[in-house]
Amino acid sequence: MTDRSGLLTRPIVPVSDADDAVETYNALRPEIDPECCQPLVVSVVAATDGDDTTQRAATDRATDAVDRFVSLAAADGIDIDTDVLTGDDIAASIIEAASDNDASAIAFHSRGGSDWLDIVAGGVRTALIVKSDIPIVVLPADDQ
Repeated sequence: MTDRSGLLTRPIVPVSDADDAVETYNALRPEIDPECCQPLVVSVVAATDGDDTTQRAATDRATDAVDRFVSLAAADGIDIDTDVLTGDDIAASIIEAASDNDASAIAFHSRGGSDWLDIVAGGVRTALIVKSDIPIVVLPADDQ
């Protein structure tokens, strides 16, 4: 475990689906002290004006993601808070939740993709880094 001097005492940890929850948990676990870390795990569901079936499926996927993270953490004795957020802008929803919950940092596991395209197109990673007024922690990938 690395000493982060309080950086990871109350991280907000976004996850997109159950597989991402497992990867994110495995990346976060070695970096935190269960005695003093109280993560808030969130998943963001895009707000839609139409299809209830699509909205329900997205909400179910988000709920499954946070539940998967909670089950992994519970096995290690780590208390987790969770929230399924709804919003048009994923990064803005995460940043708002971080502010509302006095998060110490936003900690996420990069989901891959093209860094170049992300920079040009302005993906969620870039938006979090550029728009957040609290520290951003990019958790190491399994192959690092």
